[in-house]
Amino acid sequence: MEELEKLRVLLHHWMEHNNEDAETYRGWAKRASSLGIEELSEILSRLSDETIKLNRLLGEAIKKIG
Repeated sequence: MEELEKLRVLLHHWMEHNNEDAETYRGWAKRASSLGIEELSEILSRLSDETIKLNRLLGEAIKKIG
């Protein structure tokens, strides 16, 4: 069980880190937009969205551990 507990802690850590990253990407997307670089803004926004989706998968993994 020790290994599963380590994995559970890691999964929670990764989720927290992803939330922080998603916010950072979103902030830079707004900055890019204000600079008139819309294509970059869109990419960064999508990156933020995909990071949030990744957290859903991490949440599913946590549920499988119990």
